[in-house]
Amino acid sequence: MFTGIIEDIGKIAGIKKSGGKWEFKVSSKILGGGIREGDSVAIDGVCLTATKIENDMFYVDASLETLKLTTLYDKKVGDRVNLERAMGTGGRFGGHFVMGHVDGIGSVVNIKKEGDSLRIDVEIPTEASLYVVKKGSIAIDGISLTVNEQHANIITVNVIPYTASKTTIKEKGLRDKVNIEADIIGKYVQSFVNIDQRKGLDKNFLYEHGFIKGD
Repeated sequence: MFTGIIEDIGKIAGIKKSGGKWEFKVSSKILGGGIREGDSVAIDGVCLTATKIENDMFYVDASLETLKLTTLYDKKVGDRVNLERAMGTGGRFGGHFVMGHVDGIGSVVNIKKEGDSLRIDVEIPTEASLYVVKKGSIAIDGISLTVNEQHANIITVNVIPYTASKTTIKEKGLRDKVNIEADIIGKYVQSFVNIDQRKGLDKNFLYEHGFIKGD
């Protein structure tokens, strides 16, 4: 599990394509010495496993399914990427629950300065918009952000200068693609509500599942 607090901006140093997977070589001066083989690393919000370490370089494999569902398919050597290691036991939790399981690819539809911050509108997949609420959390390229506005499948986030300086989001332009992961809590809530659609979410349902007590 991740928090959406980016630790470093790395660089794609190499891509080796084969029939069933692509191997990415990623450089990170900050994380290079802090990653071991088998560790989980989020690259632009995509959870991958470090398969090999070489000084300030590490390698990960992305399956064809992962490539199809994320922006990794469009990455080129030299591209900069957001990096975060999986949260360690006992670590401080600064963002929100980010699983590294991307829901789909979004597209930047508007960017403008708003004071010192950036106001960014992103069109997200319709299925992901079901789990988004105003003032809730969303991960964009692995960055934990707050949804300030939502109109159908268009969301608005405000990026403060610190976040812009520590991530690649300031480098995005119109129509650029980004990885989207909706808040896992919203997914669990929807799953729970749909447990028994015959009964619906009424007082009896809440009583049976321990949310309220009887008189």
